[in-house]
Amino acid sequence: MNLPEFTKNLLSWNQFSNSRQMPWKGETDPYKIWLSEIILQQTRVEQGLAYYEKFISRFPKVQDLAMAQDAEVFKYWEGLGYYSRCRNLLATARWVAFENKGHFPPDYEGLLKLKGVGPYTAAAIASFAFGEPRAVLDGNVFRVLSRYFGINTPIDSLTGKKLYAQLAQALLPTDQPGAYNQAIMDFGAVVCKPQAPLCSACVQQTDCEAYRLGVVGDLPVKEKSIKKRTRYFYYFLLKWNNQYYVRQRGGGDIWQDLHEWVLIEQAEPLATDPSIYRNLLKKYLGTAKLKQLRVGEEVRQQLSHQTIIGRFITAELTIPLSTETGYQLLSPDALSKLAFPRFITAFSPRL
Repeated sequence: MNLPEFTKNLLSWNQFSNSRQMPWKGETDPYKIWLSEIILQQTRVEQGLAYYEKFISRFPKVQDLAMAQDAEVFKYWEGLGYYSRCRNLLATARWVAFENKGHFPPDYEGLLKLKGVGPYTAAAIASFAFGEPRAVLDGNVFRVLSRYFGINTPIDSLTGKKLYAQLAQALLPTDQPGAYNQAIMDFGAVVCKPQAPLCSACVQQTDCEAYRLGVVGDLPVKEKSIKKRTRYFYYFLLKWNNQYYVRQRGGGDIWQDLHEWVLIEQAEPLATDPSIYRNLLKKYLGTAKLKQLRVGEEVRQQLSHQTIIGRFITAELTIPLSTETGYQLLSPDALSKLAFPRFITAFSPRL
């Protein structure tokens, strides 16, 4: 097979120089490949690795995941964020296990029909598990191709998406699609990195247009900038009779289906004066009768589209909250079994 120079150099690098190790590399089990890819969506490999190993240990087969209770799976997912992925994970596992006799669709088009599986994930599973010649396109691949060929067409434009898809497919060796796909993603992660790429040691340097023109740092190009907003969350850990008030978040916002303490969101940041928070409780929950109240330091979490800034306030009530507030009382033991957003698990005071 007459391979393009780019492809030959990449496969040679992969064979002799690629030392990147991950437990799912070389895997052909579609369940494990699918699980790893869903976990790694919007997640750094370093973080996702521990979650993957935890899931495989607890749910070694797709049937094990399909039969698990939602609450348990959400607890295992806790801290990964983007919880719609977890809902799709369960929906797909149950379809595969119960509707498709435990088998994943064996081709790209069939995989695309699974919940939470887009073109990239379908191509990854199809090539790694079934040897189908489908090129993957993720951030690493966009970056490598954009720099090597000197393409300044925005990667998030319709024209750009079509152009990169055609180019990626043209470079793919049909007899080893899995090896090539893994190689180009690894190459983008460890050599052609977003920041401080290793151009001096790059096997593609001689023919790299971005390197020749001195524009490596300018590629790839995006045409759309994400509009971000800042929100101010004030969480109250309200204790009554050795139990705490929590609720499950609804749809239409971040952290759907996860649990949280009593939340009062504000349009502006608040100072540390305890009277501010007593007044908030009175205004929104109809109570300010507290034995004690402590205001924590300001903390923040950066999400993809939002910055969450807030504080955690601990207080002991002298009378319980009204049942109309939508919060329920739970013991610390019961709370330990619930899934909370990372903002809470990372910054909330220990009970």
